Amino acid sequence: MINVELDGRLLTLTLNRPDKANSLTRLMLEELDAALAHAELKGVRAVILTGAGNVFSAGADLDDARAGLAVDPVWERLSARVAGLPCLTIAALNGTLAGGAMGMVLACDVRLSVASAKFFYPVMKLGFLPQPTDPRRMSALIGPARTKMILMGGARIEAAEALDWGLIDRITTPEALIAEAQAVAQDAMAASADHVAAIKRLVPLT
Repeated sequence: MINVELDGRLLTLTLNRPDKANSLTRLMLEELDAALAHAELKGVRAVILTGAGNVFSAGADLDDARAGLAVDPVWERLSARVAGLPCLTIAALNGTLAGGAMGMVLACDVRLSVASAKFFYPVMKLGFLPQPTDPRRMSALIGPARTKMILMGGARIEAAEALDWGLIDRITTPEALIAEAQAVAQDAMAASADHVAAIKRLVPLT
């Protein structure tokens, strides 16, 4: 359910469960974490996270959530892995982003999105707490009030508004999404691993 494509120094990870809106099982989260750990060992210069179909991810798989996934530390471990990578990380959002799936996307360096995507994190309605670092990362991007609108007010944000707020960085067409992400990664791909990591260290973590 995770497609792993390593092309030289570029790793592309694709959530491949479109029949279930790319909802995330514990196994999928563990596979993502393992693939990213391997990428760091291989000196990958850039990582693209994307999804198959028209939804990036609806969040946790409902069966796994009922079995305890909603409060499992694997979410936070994956987000920490993404944030700690010494390479450029790009979320190429092929559609709607919801719930716990937001954690790994907030931990990325850059977020590209298609215009049809919506963004929401319904923890207030569902009775769960967000991942511990998600409110901090979200607030660093869009401010505390807008973060509370999403986490506490249940706001569903359209892509145009998400761009205006700073939750995403660029809107592109579905056809151009991966090419746009690859273009953002191009300079990092041509640089040494040490140089990529050194520049990334100069930018404060969110």
